[in-house]
Amino acid sequence: MSRNSFGSVLTVCVLLGVIPFGTSRAAGDDAHQHGTAAVAAEIPKGPHGGKRFEQDGFAIELALYETGVPPEFHVYAYRNNAPLAPDTLDVTVELTRVDGQVERFDFKPLKGFLRGQGVVAEPHSFDVAITARHDGKTYRWNFSSYEGRTAIPDELAQDAGIETEIAGPAIITETLSLTGRVQVDPERLAQVRARFPGVVQSIDARLGEHVRKGSVLARVQSNESLQSYTLTAPIGGVILKRDVQPGMATGEAPLFVIVDLSRVWVELDVFARHIGQVKAGQPATIETLNGERISGRIDWVAPLTAHASQSVQARVVLDNAEGRLRPGQFVRAGVTVAQHAAALAVRQSALQRFRDFQVVFARFGETYEVRMLQLGRQNSEWAEVLGGLGPGSEYVTGNSYLIKADIEKSGASHDH
Repeated sequence: MSRNSFGSVLTVCVLLGVIPFGTSRAAGDDAHQHGTAAVAAEIPKGPHGGKRFEQDGFAIELALYETGVPPEFHVYAYRNNAPLAPDTLDVTVELTRVDGQVERFDFKPLKGFLRGQGVVAEPHSFDVAITARHDGKTYRWNFSSYEGRTAIPDELAQDAGIETEIAGPAIITETLSLTGRVQVDPERLAQVRARFPGVVQSIDARLGEHVRKGSVLARVQSNESLQSYTLTAPIGGVILKRDVQPGMATGEAPLFVIVDLSRVWVELDVFARHIGQVKAGQPATIETLNGERISGRIDWVAPLTAHASQSVQARVVLDNAEGRLRPGQFVRAGVTVAQHAAALAVRQSALQRFRDFQVVFARFGETYEVRMLQLGRQNSEWAEVLGGLGPGSEYVTGNSYLIKADIEKSGASHDH
């Protein structure tokens, strides 16, 4: 339908930022209920680059304008291809979202056009109803314009492993990554010396052997009394060092070193820029280079700084009854330095990139639609949501990339 086919033209052009789907219908008042249906993709464009609707010689152009401002509707009106003064008509636009929410936009005249009152929120995906009143007549158009939306039957979604959750509050932890090394607990280290100078007569313990407290380690003959006495283990543990042989004379040097590895220290290096963040009592997760994870807490932060590295030592005391940690072993640590209560958060696994936005895909029955998010604090598991998604919304957490791929395949993209 061309504008030249009418004595005067009323056109509505809608620039909505999407490739539209569905149909559009135009209708006048009771004397003008003969509007024709047209596929939205065939709606012609008007002089301002939007979509044009025509009926009975009148034209209105409605554009979604967002250059340097939040998205807003602008209306331009024509009669016989000549611009109409914006104060000679009344226009309303209603947008129906996928969840049934209806948004109404009224307009106020500016120089050469009508300006919509309110921001057209993302996503620009909705069913559109336009009502225009001019010269005592009413004109209506309806069409669908969808962006970032797709429909997937429940059975197919289940087979594809698509999982959802309900958006709600979460605790977002702030974690500091540190490195360090496993050390022997000095309180669980014993050096065994001869009580009296003498000669070693026999040895009852071998290097690397596990001994109990009170176990006989060696027998020594005293030089003064010529009586023999036994050396026993003051603690239970592993013989880490044995510096003794039968027949040798004892001196001040330790003959055995025993270590109890059922509890160890992890000493973490905290460099200058993080010193103020690390404090005693903070949770810490220790991870070995082979992936073992053990939970603990910062037990102590050294008051002195190492001269060369300008770092301080933070100590974590860990139970090691299963022997998973060995002194000298390098480890990584995640120390929780802060916790923030987020009123609304989504899982990191749900986040996808869509246009220039971080998004999730909300679920409405068998329909999935993009939600552009304003994000706050984040960690490896959660992202705080400051805008773009409401509490209680169901959103895709598992295999969300499949929803994105289906939407991109369908071509439901931005078309401003």
